[in-house]
Amino acid sequence: MTGQEPAPPGAAAVPHGAAVPDSKVRTDAAVTPAAEAGTEEIPGLLDPDAVDTSLRSPAERSRTFTGILVNTALANITTSYLWFALTFWVYLETRNVIATGVVGGAYMLLIALSSISFGTFVDRYRKLAVMRFAAVFTLVMFILSGVMFALLPKAALLDLGQPWFWVFTLVILIGAVVENMRNVALSTTVTILIEPDRRANANGMVGMVQGLAFIVTSVLSGLSVGLLGMGWTVVVAVALTALAFAHLLTLRMPEEVRVAATDAHGAFDLRGSIAAVLAIAGLFALILFSTFNNFIGGVYMALMDPYGLEMFPVEGWGLVFALGSTGFIVGGALVGKFGLGRNPLRSMLLAVVVMGVLGALFTVREWAWLYILGIWLYLVLVPVVEAAEQTVIQQVVPLNRQGRVFGFAMAFESAAAPVTAFLIAPIAQFWIIPWARSGEGAAALEPLLGEGVSRGIALVFLVAGSIMIVTALLAFLTPVYRRVSASYAEAAAKEPPGEVGAGEA
Repeated sequence: MTGQEPAPPGAAAVPHGAAVPDSKVRTDAAVTPAAEAGTEEIPGLLDPDAVDTSLRSPAERSRTFTGILVNTALANITTSYLWFALTFWVYLETRNVIATGVVGGAYMLLIALSSISFGTFVDRYRKLAVMRFAAVFTLVMFILSGVMFALLPKAALLDLGQPWFWVFTLVILIGAVVENMRNVALSTTVTILIEPDRRANANGMVGMVQGLAFIVTSVLSGLSVGLLGMGWTVVVAVALTALAFAHLLTLRMPEEVRVAATDAHGAFDLRGSIAAVLAIAGLFALILFSTFNNFIGGVYMALMDPYGLEMFPVEGWGLVFALGSTGFIVGGALVGKFGLGRNPLRSMLLAVVVMGVLGALFTVREWAWLYILGIWLYLVLVPVVEAAEQTVIQQVVPLNRQGRVFGFAMAFESAAAPVTAFLIAPIAQFWIIPWARSGEGAAALEPLLGEGVSRGIALVFLVAGSIMIVTALLAFLTPVYRRVSASYAEAAAKEPPGEVGAGEA
């Protein structure tokens, strides 16, 4: 797709700089944040005729959003199911944490590299069209992985020194990564379909549904690898992906009358993404705040599955992680019910502090109940962090820039996890774990972390969690925190409930 290509059928294009007719949709709130930040709005950027929320009632729009949310949940279940299964399968066959670290890190790195393009496409095309494209692409990649598994010997697929392991892994991961384009589009559908005063609650529901996907995925992945094997696991993933695509074809969103006039160009509008972020005072700092959560996430990505698989059989670990993942549902439901308070940013940073405490302490002893409880409490807080960032962006960023802002945020935040995953996996494999299992290392760690075969991983979690706590507490003291909080409060005060404002111009 280039900047010269026409919009998809039914999406009337508006020439850059062309005058846009008046509409019932307010645009003053959309211009305000940029004006306050001292950044001049680009002429022709706003297109109030692109969205018409008067076509259906809020209840009808909410039902459509629910349908999109359920469909995205099925797609997330499918991709996470195959990705988790790949991670379990690789570790069980190789017993190498480097392999799991590479798989997890590669997934996040691919997201980081592609998210700018995802956001650009979301801004340039209809939201449902983007979702359908992602569904078809993922289906094709999963079918290709199944063909590879059927034709290639198992030994070749599991040999890290041969190209087939990396090709097979990348095919699955690329399919799973492209599905994330749907999540960027989903955040913009909240802006289009949900009333401003209910967006935090809607974002909480997104977190709850993602938690449900985690539970189903954990159970299915562990049982599937343990009982069916990797081959049938790929078959199940292909079938679920096809089902999600078929359901997506039945959904309609008439409120998006046409693609909003935008300054997005090409397939990778990095310059436009950066401009969209910098146009809102303090928005880049908000993205940095959200990145705190991903620092410790990279450590978990590399080492949580090896820790759990040393403690439980693969079927049991899938069930245990499913039990812990009910925390995701509880956290999302709490946000859906009560929202995030007057200052979502404050709620987010408090959640990050508690996450650091949990990350430092939930493996201080090799006790199954402590590990499960720690996972559960940690996942209760994840929807709070994610919903807080989304709510602020939806409030202060114009709709025709939201795709690139969400894409930029996803790219920036995702980059933190693979960095820590790629660094920590070899360090843990070659130095920390062998030292912790030696007589000298075990004796040194016993007063602090007790006994067990995974004390080296526990030490990594303790250090990472402590860094997380200190970083989040320092963020409270910054002038940027006060500016972002004030900007959100001002934008919220200017947008009466039930009207389309800052996010929907």
